[in-house]
Amino acid sequence: MSTVVERALKFKDTSLKALTTNQRIIISREAKELILSLNEIYKEEKDPAIMDLMKELTLIKQKVEKRLKGKPTSS
Repeated sequence: MSTVVERALKFKDTSLKALTTNQRIIISREAKELILSLNEIYKEEKDPAIMDLMKELTLIKQKVEKRLKGKPTSS
């Protein structure tokens, strides 16, 4: 359990500046994996700190995915 939380805390502190598309995809997938793992732990323990961590990771994931999708083009 603690290894997942440690990985999530380390992931949260990574820099999101000047990333390539491939790095964004990897970050998005890793965030999803961490969120799902933390969710399993949260189901058992009901610790609000884990829920807060999941929310923070979700925000990071959403920012990265928003950048991946790019701006909509007008026709």
